[in-house]
Formats: sequence, structure tokens, C-alpha cells
Amino acid sequence: MLTTVTEPPRFDERIEALMERGARLLAAERYEDARGTYLEAEGLARQLGSSHAEDRAFVSRSAVQMAIERGLPQELMQRHREILMSGEDPVNCLLAAYNIARAYEFAKEVRKGLFYAQIALDRSRLLDRPDDIASSHNQIGNFLLAQSRFEEACKEYEEGLALLPPDASVDKALILTNLGYARIVLGRSDGLSLIYQSLRLLHRLGARRETIFPHLDLCFGLLEVGSYRHALRHGVRALALAEEAGEHDSIKHALFLLGEVAQESGDPSLAREHFRRLQERYFPASPHLADLLLTVDVRKLINLKA
Repeated sequence: MLTTVTEPPRFDERIEALMERGARLLAAERYEDARGTYLEAEGLARQLGSSHAEDRAFVSRSAVQMAIERGLPQELMQRHREILMSGEDPVNCLLAAYNIARAYEFAKEVRKGLFYAQIALDRSRLLDRPDDIASSHNQIGNFLLAQSRFEEACKEYEEGLALLPPDASVDKALILTNLGYARIVLGRSDGLSLIYQSLRLLHRLGARRETIFPHLDLCFGLLEVGSYRHALRHGVRALALAEEAGEHDSIKHALFLLGEVAQESGDPSLAREHFRRLQERYFPASPHLADLLLTVDVRKLINLKA
């Protein structure tokens, strides 16, 4: 998650106050309130004729919108491109590039997303903003992970993690869980401990929605080492949180993994029930999917980060 950093005294103090309030609301996962606050800042900037402040509020509002809707409509993508191409405000350019890459991540357009993520990284380096450099490394790592380029992804996550201060942050937690997952896939035994560390950080920060991802990763990792009871606990928790947040990709992954947990635990009827729910909800045109999944190793079929 790339946090919005306002930079006084560039904008009117009323706009600055709204931007800071929006950032606090976003960190508290009060998404609708954050979006409304950024919209108010955008309107005030327009009244004052401050185009750079209006653009800053817009890209911040768009980041919140993506947190809610998991994507951006084309007209908003186009405005982001215009902000990026104008080059008038370097921070706005950075945030626009990051948002475009994030939108492509949700759309699973890896090649395009990786291109814009690299632009965001280059911009953040020019601005010498370590937190944003770290966020861009994490974003690039995610695109590499989606391509199953696990070793390269690990290097990006490690580089990003090294830039962050020791204090707890959502950014740090997200990189930890991504790195932990990549290391588990590569057969490294320290992957689980990194994800547990991520989960503890997110609980401490009260970032409830973000805990979906370490719970999923722990379910996968514990399955890999045969700890089925603990894998079940994390899978059930991930599914409940994903249902609550409307995170459909995470719901699919949780149902896949819970089916595999039941299968490995010797309960094929429960496994069939999880796979049946998955099929009916997400693959209605594949009525025999549950039967198929009972005959294969589901973990070999899914990449939780793709």
C-alpha cells in the first residue's frame, strides 16, 4: 500500500488538513470516510484554482476507490496517465504511476502493470522517498510473483524490506507476507515465521482487512508442512474475512485451500463440499470441477499471488 504523503507548505493549509485526515481514515480502513474527505479536498482545491492540489487529492481518492472496488474505470485511468505525462508535479506523477500499476495488478495485466511499477520506482528514487521506494519494490515483486518468478520476487521484497524503519507499518507487514509466501514456494523453512510476523504486525495496527493475506499464506504454508489443524484454522479465518470484505479472489483461494486441507485430513466429503461451493459460485459452467479437484494436488494448481 503506497501511503499518501502531503508536503507542506505547497498547498493551502485547509487542503493539507483534509489530506492528512484522509490518510488517517485510510490507515484506519474507514474507506468511505476517506474517499469523502479526499473528494472534499479535491473540490476545495478546484475552488482555489490549485491544479496540483486537485490532482493530489484525486490520486489519493483513487487509491481509496481501488481499496474498495479493486480496480479503476477507464476514465480515471486516463486521467492518471495525463497527470503522469504532464510531469508537472513529481509526487503526483509518482502516485499516478503507482495507482496505474495497482489497477493493472487487480486486472491481472502483469506486463502493463510491471511497466508502470518500474516508472513508480524510478520516480520514488528521484524523490528519495524510502517508504515509496519500498512500496514500489513490493509492487514489482508482486508482478514477478504472478509470473512465478519467485527468486526475482524475493530479491525485490528483500530490497524493499531493507529500506523500511523497524517500526510497525502496514507496508512492512505486506512485504513480509509476500516474501514469506515466495520463500515457502521455494522450499525455504523461514517463510512461515515471516508470515506470522506479518500477521502480528497487522493485528497490532488494527488493519483487519489486510490480515486476509497472511491467513491465506499461512494456510498454504502449513499445508505444505502437514500441519493440517493449524492450516484449517487460518483457512477458515481467511475465508470469513474475505467474505466480509468482498475479496473474491481471496474467497476462491480460501475455498481451494480448505478443500485441500479436508482432503489431506482424510475427509473427502468435506473437501467435496468446499470444492462444490467454489464451483457453484465461481465456475458455474464447470459442473464436474469438484470431482476433478478431488483427484489432483490443488496446491500445484494455484498461485495465491497471481
